[in-house]
Amino acid sequence: MSTTTPRRAQDAPGGGAPRGGARVASAPRQRRAGSALPGTNRAFWTLVTPFFAGLAVFSVLPILWSAYLSLTEARGSLTPVRFVGVDNYLRFLTDQAFIQSLVTFGVFAVFIVPVTMACSLGLALLLHELPAAQALLRSVFFIPLACSYVVASLVWKLGLFSGLPSGVANTALAAVGLDPISTWLAQSPYWWVVLVTVRLWLQIGFYMLLFLAGLQRIPRTMYEAASIDGLSAGPRRFFSMTWPQLRPTVAAVLLLLLVAAFQAFDEFINLLPRNPDTRPPLVYLYQVALGGDRDFGLGSAGSLILTAIMVVVALGQNYFFGFAAAEDRTKRRSRRARRTGAPS
Repeated sequence: MSTTTPRRAQDAPGGGAPRGGARVASAPRQRRAGSALPGTNRAFWTLVTPFFAGLAVFSVLPILWSAYLSLTEARGSLTPVRFVGVDNYLRFLTDQAFIQSLVTFGVFAVFIVPVTMACSLGLALLLHELPAAQALLRSVFFIPLACSYVVASLVWKLGLFSGLPSGVANTALAAVGLDPISTWLAQSPYWWVVLVTVRLWLQIGFYMLLFLAGLQRIPRTMYEAASIDGLSAGPRRFFSMTWPQLRPTVAAVLLLLLVAAFQAFDEFINLLPRNPDTRPPLVYLYQVALGGDRDFGLGSAGSLILTAIMVVVALGQNYFFGFAAAEDRTKRRSRRARRTGAPS
């Protein structure tokens, strides 16, 4: 007995319609590759328009207006009086007080950047090797980050470094025969101890987490292979294996620390007296723009100069210590060698 395969409806005689007059529903058309779903563009602009509007109103327009004010004379009002060109920039570049504020920033950065990096990296290495309680200790070191710089400065000033004879700092200094804390806050280099300790307490937990994330990205198999080859745990293994693997994290931390040092304001204005030797750039710009004269034109010029300095420092740091600085230099040497025909 032969078997016959039933013909499809479209192969049936009489036009291909099934019996009973019913029509077969046509298959849905396939969406072309790369074409957007209906309504996607409308939903996209509905979601991003508030963000772009806020960015334009609160960021872009103030920057543009500040750039315009820096070319004018505007004292006590945001309405320019007259156009002065680059006079405000020339005044700032020759202002000894502004140069002194940059020196103050340099000293502060020399203290805070390497100390914070070393302490946060050391804590990250310790926590990374702990067999238990890592989550608890991460939370303990990260908690100070929830405190604002203003509150922390006041706690340092009224609690630890108060001028009372019974204060914590004065009691500890008297026990070892040193001068009271009032001397520390009025003379250099003593005040750097106060400034560095409060900033270190506030930000060490954040950078510790960054280093922990970098350490967790290093595969354990590398250390196991090194131990088999006789490279035990210690400084040699750290500098030959761990440190090269942490290069991107170190570059990011260094950049963030430099930017944070440029933004130092709260601890200086709340902890130290109004002394020209203890004014970083932001404190000096605050006094120029919002002080007695309220010279918004000069303050705007100074803010743009400081921004340009920050950009140059960040680019220089990224060039020499950046995420792939060694690889970039190798590629540049190879391209230069190919152009000149010299060996790379």
